Amino acid sequence: MRVDIYSDMVCPFCYIGKKRFEQALENFSGQSDVSVSYRSFQLDPNSPKETDMSLDEALAKKYQMSVEKAKEMNDSISEQAKDVGLEFNLDKARPANTENAHRLSHYAKEQGKMEAFVNRTLKAYFTEGKNINDQDVLLGLAEDVDLDKEESIQVLESDRFKDQVVADQQTAAQIGAQGVPFFVFNDKYGVSGAQPSETFLEVLQKVQEEEKQESKIQVLGSKTEYCDDDSCNM
Repeated sequence: MRVDIYSDMVCPFCYIGKKRFEQALENFSGQSDVSVSYRSFQLDPNSPKETDMSLDEALAKKYQMSVEKAKEMNDSISEQAKDVGLEFNLDKARPANTENAHRLSHYAKEQGKMEAFVNRTLKAYFTEGKNINDQDVLLGLAEDVDLDKEESIQVLESDRFKDQVVADQQTAAQIGAQGVPFFVFNDKYGVSGAQPSETFLEVLQKVQEEEKQESKIQVLGSKTEYCDDDSCNM
């Protein structure tokens, strides 16, 4: 079974949804038969490379609300994160353009270390408050997962892997993903948002049962089912 996860590294629900999916996977009898692939999705490709705004201020500006209301929303998200064992320190985090982080994740994929890099980057942003657009920070994260430093520098100082990032974004649009996280199971079932782990487990079991009944691989077109809940929208 193949699961493609479309996400952005500054999307809190992507981190929470990823954790809930992993909890479901731990309780799934066919866990060893599941192949997970991470796909790039930038919520705001045109976001500035540098900003002095806090997340509360950025959220307030985007949705035209007070900073106090934005802080309440971020505090609520942090509580949801805590429920799945994650530590969010959103008061430390700053908005960031994620193109470079996504490009470096594709280099990590080439080296068989994409999941490790994604995990490290999410923790760096949401827990440690690091600027994941900063080259030195990204090089440090790459080093943490044993990626070659010189190769990582070459990636960051060029447009290498940008085509892959754009291709993932285009594919997401084609299958109807307007926000993230977005989980695609065997190119057939789409689950949008940070759904409860029970929902993910139900989908895993449904796909597993279908695989047992099918003797041939089906080429699936637009017949994709979606369920929507907490997600980050463009």
